[in-house]
Amino acid sequence: MFEPELELAIATVREACAITSSVQRRIAAAHDAVAKVDRSPVTVADLAAQVVIGERLGAAYPDDPLMAEEDSRPLAAPGAEEISHEVLALARTRLPDLDGAAVAAALDRGRHPGGRRGRFWMLDPVDGTKGFLRGEQYAIALALVRDGEVVAAVLGCPNLPLDAGRGDGPRGCLFAAARGAGATLRAVAGGPPRPISVSTVKDAADAVLLESVEGGHSSHDRAAAIAARLGLHRPPVRLDSQCKYGALARGEASIYLRLPRSEGYREKPWDHAAGALLLEEAGGRVSDLAGRPLDLVSARTMAPESGILATNGAIHDRVLAAARTELGLDGDSR
Repeated sequence: MFEPELELAIATVREACAITSSVQRRIAAAHDAVAKVDRSPVTVADLAAQVVIGERLGAAYPDDPLMAEEDSRPLAAPGAEEISHEVLALARTRLPDLDGAAVAAALDRGRHPGGRRGRFWMLDPVDGTKGFLRGEQYAIALALVRDGEVVAAVLGCPNLPLDAGRGDGPRGCLFAAARGAGATLRAVAGGPPRPISVSTVKDAADAVLLESVEGGHSSHDRAAAIAARLGLHRPPVRLDSQCKYGALARGEASIYLRLPRSEGYREKPWDHAAGALLLEEAGGRVSDLAGRPLDLVSARTMAPESGILATNGAIHDRVLAAARTELGLDGDSR
């Protein structure tokens, strides 16, 4: 099921990986960064990737809306002429007939509000923009939603080592999953897929913890306290973007904790939708810290939560209990 959609998603994410990788190699952050409302950096690669993916999806499935992170506002900002030119030039490497108006229209197509009926696509064209600008890890995350459920997902991680534990080996991972069909990994550069599965760790103390590189994204101090309560004896691994979900899905680690630093912080669904399905299809589990499944489809922001927990599944309840105790959460809310 969803084989045509998944194949298209794989092809378009691969195109976006080529675009973003070329930008990361040749353009310094100081030259290309513009500001979002929250002041986090976004690059011309972000916008060009969304244009190309959005155009490909729209041509194949014109009735499917798109919920995406970006829109055309960065291109309309004062002094954005150079950025606009760069975005158009990058998008034309894949879609030669585009013009400026088509670029803006493609970006603004991504304003779908979400919902639990029908189907739509969800896209984060460059997840982990700070990692991207540092020359480190980032992801292109694309998911298909049908009737309130994420049913297919592709996660492109251009800088992630293809073989876990071999940092000096080939890089570029393309993860894919369809609900009920398992999860796979193939090289961004091409080649056959192979099935992946989560780690077999059953004792939480033996787990490897993943967390965000940016301290503003997740509270490292609180995560360390939870790790101590679990008796973790390995140091945490800090990784940008939804690459963390890919690392969990192929068994490199067993826990990912995301604990927002500010009360009432709202996560964005495109930051988790593709990665969550990938992990679940690899045998893992994702929940909020009340133990509930994440609502990734109803709106462009998620309800305020105490945090997100992703694990290999076998140790989920143990980690959840430790996190709730450490954070002082009401044990009856589960």
